[in-house]
Amino acid sequence: MQPGNLVKITRASIGVPIGTIGLILETHKVDNTAPFTEEIIYHDVRLCGLENKRTIRRMPRDLEVISASR
Repeated sequence: MQPGNLVKITRASIGVPIGTIGLILETHKVDNTAPFTEEIIYHDVRLCGLENKRTIRRMPRDLEVISASR
């Protein structure tokens, strides 16, 4: 997953139902993950279709790519 990809939310949260469509704006990688064995990556996703368009943060496991950017 990378910025510019169109994604679908696969895990519901408060105010964001499953199936909501969004656009990945930025990808962040957490540097200091000493006690963890895997790196932590999360995406800033701009939601589409809701009354108040907002940006949320989600991990890759909570997203499904619909259309990849070139």
